[in-house]
Amino acid sequence: MNPPDAALVLCLDEKTQIQELDRTQPVLPMRPFVPERQTHDYKRHGTTNLYAALDVASGNVMTKTTKAHRSIEFLEFLNQIKKQVPKELEIHVILDNYGAHKTPAIKDWLLENPRFHFHFTPTYSSCMNLVERWFGELTSKALRRATHKSEKRQTAAINAWTKSWNENPRPYKWVKTADQIFESIAKFLN
Repeated sequence: MNPPDAALVLCLDEKTQIQELDRTQPVLPMRPFVPERQTHDYKRHGTTNLYAALDVASGNVMTKTTKAHRSIEFLEFLNQIKKQVPKELEIHVILDNYGAHKTPAIKDWLLENPRFHFHFTPTYSSCMNLVERWFGELTSKALRRATHKSEKRQTAAINAWTKSWNENPRPYKWVKTADQIFESIAKFLN
């Protein structure tokens, strides 16, 4: 894929069913020679779905949280992207083969919005989509040890972390070539 100069390349995916958890006891902080500790039990207050689009060149991220995970919410996120990205830019979207990305409503929307171009990752390889790396950082730095008593609080925490990320965005860079990656995978296939 070689997008034109006036283009934006976005890696887009969803992080579904993020649980809003509240521990039954406070998390005990780390101390010298003692790891952080938390109870094994929790109270669940619901789930949130997160849509995210990572700008490959700048590292900026656009997000949207939703209660449901259907093509309707995906379409709303595409419309949000459409409003946020300058009209003169072509938009190349790298995404997985999830069914909600290919519904008739999405296909019709793409026909009405010709500056959007979808590029699907091969089946079962969405881990190659760079926004997955961003989801990993969000999880480890903002969600894993956090407690949220409501969808509103969790959404606020996600939005605050995203805002902080976008104040100093860091684009991800592959450190190996495709040939090097395939060569290392081949070791496991023999």
